[in-house]
Amino acid sequence: MFTPSLRDAAIGVGLAFVAGFVDAAAFIALTGLFTAHVTGNFVLIGAELVSTSTGVLAKLLALPTFILAVALTRLIALALERRGTSPLRPLLALEAAVLIAFAIFGAALSPLGSPDGARAIGIGMLGVAAMGIQNGIGRLVIGHLAATTVMTVNVTQAVIDITDHLCGTKLGAQAGGRLRRTLSAVLAFAAGALAGAFGVAALSFWCVLVPALVLIGLLAVPDPTPPR
Repeated sequence: MFTPSLRDAAIGVGLAFVAGFVDAAAFIALTGLFTAHVTGNFVLIGAELVSTSTGVLAKLLALPTFILAVALTRLIALALERRGTSPLRPLLALEAAVLIAFAIFGAALSPLGSPDGARAIGIGMLGVAAMGIQNGIGRLVIGHLAATTVMTVNVTQAVIDITDHLCGTKLGAQAGGRLRRTLSAVLAFAAGALAGAFGVAALSFWCVLVPALVLIGLLAVPDPTPPR
């Protein structure tokens, strides 16, 4: 049986692993496209414009694709909540379906050719859409957990909590739980990134079925209830 803490840990660790895996695999397979967050693409756009390399168009299109995915996630969540249904499982299933499409079409259309070509852009936007859905899940459904897609905030908070503890500040139950959540998310993301890098080298786009299966496994986890 899942206790609330075990349930939250499974969801947080699972989603962080998925994000790390997809971001690393897509970055390698799609010539430097970040799927899990927007900031990295902004930086790469500037770098590639200066160096006049390829792949700028895909990174430019990543932002509107990401926005549309988050907006769609919000609309689905609102519709389900109005019917009295928790949106977590349907949204996890939607993200898994998009990742499966990402894997199948990526493998079928490989080699993708130019990073700015229609095939590479189309496949890349599937990855961006999947991570847009996951970012939406993080804000709308599991906001009480640590971030699962961008680790900067988690690392910052973990360092603050650890520093406070080393300086003699006793961490309360809330701070202790937060530290466990942030550290587990960071470690899971790192493990996912390593797995994604080795996976895409060995199996090309088919490796993305691994995070899709993780999401399907999370469908068995009870919905988290944010603390009051």
